[in-house]
Amino acid sequence: MTLAYWCVLIAAFVPVLFTGIAKFSGPGFDNRAPRDFQDRLTGFRQRAHWAHLNSFEAFPPFAAAVLIAHQIGTLAQGTLDGLAVGFIVARLLYGAFYIADRDLLRSLAWTAATGCWVAMLVMSA
Repeated sequence: MTLAYWCVLIAAFVPVLFTGIAKFSGPGFDNRAPRDFQDRLTGFRQRAHWAHLNSFEAFPPFAAAVLIAHQIGTLAQGTLDGLAVGFIVARLLYGAFYIADRDLLRSLAWTAATGCWVAMLVMSA
């Protein structure tokens, strides 16, 4: 399995990391009504929840780009792997900046991550 494929697996679990921060970094988590609990979050825990939601939105185009780039096969494996790792790093930074309430840095990390999967598709064409 290529590094890029492993990055798809990692990306699938990034939302779990951020929801874990939202749920378990303070008191009050109720597993019987997790959505009600999440609706009452404030501060960094609320932002961690939002990073969790956005991570679900970012996953499909990234996974599709990795699969398409592998299928087409014109992009060098090292380049594809590098872009996949870049996506993971940028998404982790995105979440960290979101939790820290650093909006400009968060937007830059979002742009970098999006640029990685767009580059996979464009360079595979």
